[in-house]
Amino acid sequence: MQRPGKTAPILVVNAGSSSIKFAVFGDGSEARLTGIADGIGGAAQIRVGDQTRKAELPDHDSALSAVIEALDAHDLPITSFRAAAHRVVHGGTDLTAPAKVTPEVHQQITDCIPLAPLHNPHNLSAIDALARLAPDLPQFASFDTGFHASMPAVETHYAVPSDVTAQGIRRYGFHGISYASLVRLLPEVSGQPLPRRVLAFHLGNGVSACAINNGQSVATTMGYSPVEGMTMGTRSGDIDANAVLRLAQQTGIEATTKVLNHQSGLHGLSGGLSDMRALLDSKTPESRFAVAHFCHSAVGHGGALIATMQGCDAIAFTGGIGENAAPIRAAIMDGLAWLGLAYDTAANDAGQTALHAKGSNLTAWIVPAQEERMIAADAQQLLDGADG
Repeated sequence: MQRPGKTAPILVVNAGSSSIKFAVFGDGSEARLTGIADGIGGAAQIRVGDQTRKAELPDHDSALSAVIEALDAHDLPITSFRAAAHRVVHGGTDLTAPAKVTPEVHQQITDCIPLAPLHNPHNLSAIDALARLAPDLPQFASFDTGFHASMPAVETHYAVPSDVTAQGIRRYGFHGISYASLVRLLPEVSGQPLPRRVLAFHLGNGVSACAINNGQSVATTMGYSPVEGMTMGTRSGDIDANAVLRLAQQTGIEATTKVLNHQSGLHGLSGGLSDMRALLDSKTPESRFAVAHFCHSAVGHGGALIATMQGCDAIAFTGGIGENAAPIRAAIMDGLAWLGLAYDTAANDAGQTALHAKGSNLTAWIVPAQEERMIAADAQQLLDGADG
């Protein structure tokens, strides 16, 4: 069978525990089609474009099969794709750049499962299912940890014995695809060269910040796992290790894992709300405190990251909260006013790209999260390089 040419589309796949998001990218920067197979293993549905229907999706195989059928119905048969490109959460210390999924790379992703037990298995499920359903389709992977491979050893190492570090207990950082996309997009949306020192906030259900110096990560808030760092939607962020040990002793490992990953953060502080829109609309003291805690955490971690860069030339917000929650951006920028940051209230309220006011010592920007576009671009670059 003849391989599709260089202009053929790329299918981007982002698999989670109960969902598979997908996007189709052609020559342009905008996705031609997006969708999601949601509720895998339960009350499932599939959305393609603006059309949604219920579906029987007991596992990732059936979900990807439904996605392939839906694409075919939109005149995008799986044989028309140049490649599939996946988001993989953890690449460990070896997979630090986008890669074609070969047997060796597949094994390396598998070897990282102990480092990301809540994520890598689902990423692999999608890769394996697609390999069975479309065995001739080349597959590629971009890694959320990869962007942070440039961090110095003083950032990646915990102060523990070397035999503990040798077990993979170190800081990796996450949201790397988002930050790589931000580095690429900020000059596009600003019309200016990339500032030398950028403090980037990825604010969504998962939350992190990154110190980006000359386009490279030099420090970030997430560490061994996506639980470390800032206050998040349902994750705790920083918590004393002895407090975690006490919880584990009292309630067990499984219950402690559930608390720290799914019942903490905004959800835990507010008494059940993790959606920032709902929290901002709520007038309860618990909700107000949760929002204040979120912003306080962002400012504190942001200040530490600025210190690692010995200053800051620009601040950038991305992610669902970063792009859409003006009060959160305002609170964080107010907390960083000591930098000489001044922002335009009207621009912030309107969600404009440029947030800084005239005379500000540094610039501030909203950069749309385009992780899928970045994953497609990674695969495109590898394909073009292989084709010569």
